[in-house]
Amino acid sequence: MEHINQPVHPDNQLQVQAPSALPSAAHRVLRNTYALLSMTLLFSAAVATMGVVLQAPSPGLIVMLVGSFGLLFAVHKLKNSGWAIPAVFAFTGFMGYTLGPVVARSLAMPGGAQVVSMALAATGVTFLALSAWAVSSKRDFSFMAGFLFAGMVIAILAGLAAMFLNVPALGLAVSAMVALLSAGLILMDTSRIVNGGETNYVMATVGLYLSIFNLFTSLLSLFGIGSDD
Repeated sequence: MEHINQPVHPDNQLQVQAPSALPSAAHRVLRNTYALLSMTLLFSAAVATMGVVLQAPSPGLIVMLVGSFGLLFAVHKLKNSGWAIPAVFAFTGFMGYTLGPVVARSLAMPGGAQVVSMALAATGVTFLALSAWAVSSKRDFSFMAGFLFAGMVIAILAGLAAMFLNVPALGLAVSAMVALLSAGLILMDTSRIVNGGETNYVMATVGLYLSIFNLFTSLLSLFGIGSDD
């Protein structure tokens, strides 16, 4: 009973305030994720730039789907092995290759360089703002998962319909929808890392990379259409 009324040592007061910071495990995953994400984005951008300079042809829808989903499956299978990092770079490099012709078409339009710059800037600002919000607030946005998944399924189906039916207005709506959904995924994925829901930084990196990739291509399409008008 004597110890109950014992005054609290100042060091213990500091330890009581420590939980306001990120747990060490979550901080480590977040740090490794951002480090790997930075390298993969730079690598992907370099591959896309080479594609623009060399005027690489578009791989086509079938090759793009098989390559992206195949490499994504490989990353998932190898996520806990030493081959995980090479698999991530293979995946992001392939995505950069598919991005090259898209950027080249945008650059060929009147004011194309400005369109690409605006899409890059908007993507970067959006990612930084949403990541900062998720990290500083530490809110759990996992409740958005079902809505975002359903939204992406609808967006994919609508995008295929716009492509085969050649409906520009529907394509514009799909681009806007994908941009909003990608922003939501960035927020949700970052909050999962912060709150310990994602402990594998390889999968966390791939998730954020895909959201950034989709956000950039959607904004590129939106700004490009606005530039044409």
